[in-house]
Amino acid sequence: MQSHARVVIVGGGMMGAGLLYHLAEEGWTDCLLLEKAELTSGSTWHAAGQCPSFIADYNMAKIHNYGIGLYPKLEELTGQYVSWHGCGGIRFALNETELEWFRHVQGVSKLIGFEMHILSPSEIKTYNPHVDITGVLAGALTIGDGHVDPAGCCNALAAGARKFGAKIERFTRVEDIQPVTTGEWDVITDKGTVRCQHVVNAAGCYARQISQMVGTDVPITNMEHHYLVTEPIQEFLQSDVEMPVMRDPYMSAYYRQEQKSALIGIYETAGTKQAWDHRGGWPDWDSESELFEPDLDRILPFVEKVLERMPIWSEAGIKRIVNGAIPHTPDANPLLGPAMGVKNFWHCCGSSVGIAQGAGCGKYLAQWMIHGDAEINMAGLDPRRFCGMIDDKWLTSKSFEDYSHMYKLHLPGEERPAGRGQRKSSLYDKLKSRGAVYTEAASWERPKWFSLDGRDEEIGFGRTNVHGVVAAECAAVRERVGLVDLSSFAKFDIVGRDAEAYLNRVTANRMAKKTGGIALTHLLGDNGRIHGEMTITRLADGHFYGLSGATAQHRDLDHLRLQISPGEQVEVNDITDQWGVLVVAGPKSRETLASLTSADLGNDHFRWLSGQEIQLAGRSVRALRVNYVGELGWELHLPMEDLPALYEAVCKAGQPFGLADVGSYAVNSLRLEKAYKGWGAELTNEITLIEANMERFIKFDKEAFTGRAATIKSQQQGAATSLVYCELDADHHDAHGGEAVLKDGAVIGVTTSGGYGHHTQKSLLFAYVTPAHTKPGMTFHVDILDIPIRATVLAAPAFDPQNLRLRQ
Repeated sequence: MQSHARVVIVGGGMMGAGLLYHLAEEGWTDCLLLEKAELTSGSTWHAAGQCPSFIADYNMAKIHNYGIGLYPKLEELTGQYVSWHGCGGIRFALNETELEWFRHVQGVSKLIGFEMHILSPSEIKTYNPHVDITGVLAGALTIGDGHVDPAGCCNALAAGARKFGAKIERFTRVEDIQPVTTGEWDVITDKGTVRCQHVVNAAGCYARQISQMVGTDVPITNMEHHYLVTEPIQEFLQSDVEMPVMRDPYMSAYYRQEQKSALIGIYETAGTKQAWDHRGGWPDWDSESELFEPDLDRILPFVEKVLERMPIWSEAGIKRIVNGAIPHTPDANPLLGPAMGVKNFWHCCGSSVGIAQGAGCGKYLAQWMIHGDAEINMAGLDPRRFCGMIDDKWLTSKSFEDYSHMYKLHLPGEERPAGRGQRKSSLYDKLKSRGAVYTEAASWERPKWFSLDGRDEEIGFGRTNVHGVVAAECAAVRERVGLVDLSSFAKFDIVGRDAEAYLNRVTANRMAKKTGGIALTHLLGDNGRIHGEMTITRLADGHFYGLSGATAQHRDLDHLRLQISPGEQVEVNDITDQWGVLVVAGPKSRETLASLTSADLGNDHFRWLSGQEIQLAGRSVRALRVNYVGELGWELHLPMEDLPALYEAVCKAGQPFGLADVGSYAVNSLRLEKAYKGWGAELTNEITLIEANMERFIKFDKEAFTGRAATIKSQQQGAATSLVYCELDADHHDAHGGEAVLKDGAVIGVTTSGGYGHHTQKSLLFAYVTPAHTKPGMTFHVDILDIPIRATVLAAPAFDPQNLRLRQ
């Protein structure tokens, strides 16, 4: 076995083989894949091999679409058997809400390029004459869907990688992974040690064990999953046409033709079971091509419902039952990207539909490793998005929920109960008693809106029954004073003699020279792509305070810590969980706070975009005159244990002015009116600051900063896409993000976020479009639930374009 490689991939299933193929295809041929047994011997070999197009997530749809485009060609490219069956797929809608969802996914299909049609019940019968359509409202037909032989497809990717020059060592078990002082890794196996620059954890069901070898972990639960294959079906024996893969929420199952037999796969909604539960969910190292005893009692009620749908199968005997392990993450997305806190250790694991996703995951992770970024937004795939949440109880409850909801629509605004309450500010109980309805961000409980009359939200794709409630919260901020708990912010103390020079080197803007100055700045890759956004306040010489979004906590912490040069005197301390944040904003915010402090809050002494450490209601507070809602106001930062007392004092002081609690629904409405861009939506690793129209936050006159040369090149070449801010002529349905933007029926871009501006009474959105369509006043259409709605490009924020309210 070779002793050196650029990349070592641990795991020879679909994910590992998919990555090896694409690294080698991109030119990184000095890559070695290590598999402890035979290729595919983990979860891959026993998979059902489904490859669906139907998915609402814009970036995941790109991953699926890429694989479905590659697999039909793979046998010809590699000479290895794949057995692509391009039979198409149909998913059922059983109610109007699911039909609305179909229309949303049809918009995604226009963006991605897969063919989709919504079928009436009678039209479904033309594609599958044997199915009983009782209770079916519609079907979503995705023409390009199919299924493959999982082992064949994986081996084809492996064969292709070998043709490009990559190497594979089977029956080679990784026993340990150790860092080397040179920054490289030693991968220690039972056949020797390989030194490499990069290690990739593609170990499937063993991903947690491999991750723990380097002191990290990944949130994966291995679940048992059944499918069964019947004896041959007479109707299939007599037909040359293969039925589509059917996906049916009625019994939470997929069912299709397998050669001339029937295949039925169950995602049971009750009684789900963790694989290897007798070992705490951990597979034994000697496990190879392992299956578990079938549990017919568990799956039989679901199988019976499938037989209701397909009565021609009701008398067929069962030929075999497969009950194998598949990995699930808490949010259903795979883990693609760096491990937290270590350089050049990557994850490529956690896919519960790894056959469909293996090629696309490999393609985009290979791009990230080689070029510094992928073509798609990786925020929802980055393993660090969970911000260190790895508690076993939380992990299993979230993953069980994900498994059991495989065919259950997750509506906008829906709050699922599993694993909730992990991270809470010290105001949680107080705000809940005042009507707070919570949402979740990086496991933080964050107030979404306040139910003052006990109502529940009737969730859906359009404006809901809390539209007026949110309008009242917005009015409080615009007309009086609002109070927002934003303790979920990621918070960092950046200290040391070299802190200022370091921050100027690793961010695009310049740090404030004066104590109290605030800079909005961006973390860039070497290629100029946006890796993060932070607000950084200079508290003192050698002491800066950085803030970013909740889900960016570990990604930004990595970006900051891993760029500290040897000998540089800088420390980055994460104080996210120890400090709380209370936002006080609105025309009456200064009067509200004035009675609680001796500090002068007037413009002459406390200007906009500045911060001071002041005494407020007897507590020491970092008060920052900045906010995300576009009003006069302050963010008040203080130790979490002091937050309740400050909240009570502010509430009392604000009572004469009509103070109100405000949630994230209102904050989003208010930020859209101010045209404030958001990380992960408008600002992503796909684009540069030039394309995001954020040049004013770049200080090109600095000697150097990460991404400077690439940003200058982007500026000189001109943007391939450009961000626009628009008003939508919508009556009931606003943009959410991920909708197609159309001009004369052709796709010219994609929305990134949107919503209703309650004060301006405008439906607002951001979108990336081709540069020819960015001039203010230009119009195009946005595809909302398959209805084209006119949008007009705005020249300035819909509210207070001159920033007078912030400065008052």
